[in-house]
Amino acid sequence: MTEKILLVDDEEGIRKVLGIYLMDGGYAVSTAESGEEALEIFKEHQPSIVLTDIKMPGMDGIELLKKIKAENPDTEVIMITGHGDIDLTIKSLQYDAADFITKPINDEALEVALKRARERISMKMKLKEYTEDLERLVQEKTRQLVQSEKLAAVGETVAGLSHAIKNIAGGLKGGIFVLEKGIMLDNKTYLINGWEMVQRNVDKISKLTLDMLNYARERELQCRVCNPNGLLEDIFNLMESRAKELGIDLKTDLDENLHDICFDPDALHTCLLNLVTNAMDACMIIEPPDRSGEVILQSKKIDGWGVEYQIVDNGCGMDKETVDKIFQRFFSTKGTKGTGLGLMISKKVIDDHKGEIHVESEEGKGSRFIIRLPHNDPVQDKNNFDESKPV
Repeated sequence: MTEKILLVDDEEGIRKVLGIYLMDGGYAVSTAESGEEALEIFKEHQPSIVLTDIKMPGMDGIELLKKIKAENPDTEVIMITGHGDIDLTIKSLQYDAADFITKPINDEALEVALKRARERISMKMKLKEYTEDLERLVQEKTRQLVQSEKLAAVGETVAGLSHAIKNIAGGLKGGIFVLEKGIMLDNKTYLINGWEMVQRNVDKISKLTLDMLNYARERELQCRVCNPNGLLEDIFNLMESRAKELGIDLKTDLDENLHDICFDPDALHTCLLNLVTNAMDACMIIEPPDRSGEVILQSKKIDGWGVEYQIVDNGCGMDKETVDKIFQRFFSTKGTKGTGLGLMISKKVIDDHKGEIHVESEEGKGSRFIIRLPHNDPVQDKNNFDESKPV
């Protein structure tokens, strides 16, 4: 089947010359002189490749790219740029452009870009076929195992992890692509941008791996008598410098009259650190933007419990629907930046301690995570109780 290609440029000469070249190359070519006309042609003919100038009157190439990707994410878009359009070129890559070529257009460079676009189309088709086959297999196996609650939970976990890994893999591909362009063109800007993209996604892989290990690991709580305030003091000291970098006011409000209680300090440290990190993240997207972020680490004594911890922030907050889902498997308010494992781990730790965790939040005003721990050793096996190791 002849590959359809849409050529968009406001210069008639370029449309004619490139159009002839592309037709000689075996493509079914449609042309448009503006982004608006291109969008109409695209909706009618659905070409698999779009070759567009980045600077045009009216709708420019970036806006056309975004609209085409919204209409059909599988379409590959190659940007035609000038030598001074570095910022626009990087922006187009961030919106998932397949490649770019610079004016005056070199036949060899164009052919390389078209080859890359065809390879991406082929890879997506194979991935789609593989995914559909995998989905059919999963559906078949799910029907067979529907009576098994444990295996159903495993299936849900795999699906959540697959989604997280797919997002990270996509980010890594983007970073590698920008790096390759930087190496090919000896362009420091591309190299820096690509390396930063790779670093961010490697960090995500590390965090996801640690979260998976923490959640999956079956371990008895190693409880001992500790001062409840010690954990918040440690976390404050650990995160204070990071909070200052982000412009967040990190505070403690500790009840000095608390008695020592029995808990696993390592497990609780992981739980509370995760909540503090989430609170700081929420402060980075608060509105209005001139309102400074604030996170407070509180402890207090309440009747019937050994300690109540509160992690309070004035960040973006959550609506009621989000609050209701917050502790579900792989649910994340951070989009591709989160895995949804952190709060699962936190709840698991608190449940293991026979404690309680819940959240109060209002959209646009912040959140308050509340944790309550009992007086006594939550572990039935008292062999794990070791008073000789105070925190």
